[in-house]
Amino acid sequence: MRRTSARFKLIGAVAATAAAMTLTGVNALSGSAAEAPAPSPLAANSPIGFGAGTTGGAGGPTVTVTNASQFVQEVQSSGSKVVQVNGTINLSSMTKVASNKTIVGVGTSGKITGSGLNVSNVSNVIIRNLTFTGSNDDAINVQYSTKVWIDHNDISNANDGALDIKRASDLITVSWNRVHDHDKTFLLGHSDSNGGEDSGKLRVTYDHNWFDGTNQRHPRVRFGNPVHVLNNYYSNIGSYGVASTENAGVLVEGNYFENVRDPFHRGEGSSDDGGLAARNNHFVNSGSGETGGSVASIPYGYTADNASSVKSIVTAGAGVGKI
Repeated sequence: MRRTSARFKLIGAVAATAAAMTLTGVNALSGSAAEAPAPSPLAANSPIGFGAGTTGGAGGPTVTVTNASQFVQEVQSSGSKVVQVNGTINLSSMTKVASNKTIVGVGTSGKITGSGLNVSNVSNVIIRNLTFTGSNDDAINVQYSTKVWIDHNDISNANDGALDIKRASDLITVSWNRVHDHDKTFLLGHSDSNGGEDSGKLRVTYDHNWFDGTNQRHPRVRFGNPVHVLNNYYSNIGSYGVASTENAGVLVEGNYFENVRDPFHRGEGSSDDGGLAARNNHFVNSGSGETGGSVASIPYGYTADNASSVKSIVTAGAGVGKI
């Protein structure tokens, strides 16, 4: 069903649903959450899901930067390195990040403004605990890259996307970020015509993110199958939550939707329907969503939080200063 903003009947009472779905491969329900899982830690030392095994700059030296020239030099250097950001880094253009880097804010002081980070044609990159605001382009762009972990950041007011993942990128986890004051949040797959590069890739886990009053693309998915949207908190979303298009397969699991007229649907704009399965989500004053098509099984083990607890877990743990 193609749309730009689907409309669903609001439900005034709190409800939980496991919508009908068709799963290909191993039945994804066999790896479903325990009935009463323990709460997630507010910070993990490594990512869950598709980005598991990403180590960034581990094993290399640790350096601390306080200005843009230092920052650019260190994040573009060769070899493994942990780059600690202490203060505001004002970038004039999208800044390339080299492989085997961890870029991490110190306390709550690490801030990237003016422009954003370009993770392009690299592997093994971690971006954590940074405030991104006021980029003249995307806050973070990922393309032709694998093994990326984007975690515990605060993202707002970029000119384009908060986080775009595209062009055959793969094996990525996006976790515990807070996104606010933004329109186009998380794009996965940039074009309906790029299936030759993207099919079989664009596998991403989105877990424990807080979409706080944002408008659309939470995420908007092309071709990736499966994509796992797990235990995120959606509050006061303007247009829609999740959209699956162009042969994508998205599992929307254990999320908390509050004041979200259109939590999830298939198709978006001129893009054809993808597959979307939903289970164990929690709805407050929100629509019921749309499911259908097929979704490949999730290939890794995990334990989901109970959806009714996700709001309190995510608001306590997402964003900067929580690692």
